Amino acid sequence: MRPAKDFFRPLAVGAPDPVREIPFPPSRMIHFFPAANEKMRSKVPAIAPTVDILLANLEDGVPADQKEAGRAGLIEVAQAVDFGTTQFWTRVNSLDSPWGLDDLTASVLETGTALDVIMVPKVEGPEDIHYVDRLLAQLEAKAGRQEPILVHAILETARGVANVEDICAASPRMQGLSLGPADLAANRRMKTTRVGGGHPGYLVRDDPRGDDIDAERATHQQDLWHYTIARMVDACVTHGILPFYGPFGDIKDTVACEDQFRNAYLLGCVGAWSLHPVQIDIAKKVFSPDPADVAHAQRVIEAMGDGTGAIMLDGKMEDDASVKQCRVVVELARRLAERDPELAASYGF
Repeated sequence: MRPAKDFFRPLAVGAPDPVREIPFPPSRMIHFFPAANEKMRSKVPAIAPTVDILLANLEDGVPADQKEAGRAGLIEVAQAVDFGTTQFWTRVNSLDSPWGLDDLTASVLETGTALDVIMVPKVEGPEDIHYVDRLLAQLEAKAGRQEPILVHAILETARGVANVEDICAASPRMQGLSLGPADLAANRRMKTTRVGGGHPGYLVRDDPRGDDIDAERATHQQDLWHYTIARMVDACVTHGILPFYGPFGDIKDTVACEDQFRNAYLLGCVGAWSLHPVQIDIAKKVFSPDPADVAHAQRVIEAMGDGTGAIMLDGKMEDDASVKQCRVVVELARRLAERDPELAASYGF
């Protein structure tokens, strides 16, 4: 274990100092595009201003014979596009693949200063983060970077979930975590072929009325991911990093996608992945506080004065805990409004 006093020292001579606090710019969606696809790369300048985070994907979804093309596409986009205030990320191939090392090397040495975060898939323990941490420090020193690239890990295995606290604490570079429901489902031997979302077979059923158990009874579909998301959020908040929901694979079912994103938002996630442009607006809507909620939160904060004691407002008790909840909503609204004039107007800022 590294001594506490050494935790924020660079891991390589000449590498930038690690960050002491993870920045939290607007992060409502991580929008994926396949870096190997020339047509999709050509759309990046138009898409970038419409999203909070744009991610060049090198891993799943990129065929094995296109991995090098994907890496070249990442470099091309990083060097050619002005991202403005949009964060630019990449997802590299897994550390046990033949492409992971080259992905990491190119991400640091050949993208200039464009790249903000590297997403590492299938992280199973702190040792994975320690490897990436040291390697990035060496590469940053070689490249002469002034700011460190941050690391985002995906929880995609049972072992990763079991080690989530240690993963979050593994490095000052840790920016956040995403839930990877498809790979996690396979690793856990869950009997679902869906990419995120619920399952009609995972339900509770009302008790029978009388002795006829075959009579019609209401059923209620349950959330397969509630436990994992809640555990991930707790670990992230404990260590000052950001939790994200991952993909929702049924692109056409925008209603269920919105429901799943909202569940994650209410549980504490700051954003979700968008796999198709139609999901961008869903994420913007869901992960931006509702104007009515912002207005109510401002009323509570104003009415509570110094934030101590308790009052009755519209027939409901509000106290110091209420103020803390309301400040979370208002602070998020203000951060988002700084980048989105339309949202700022809806909030009355």
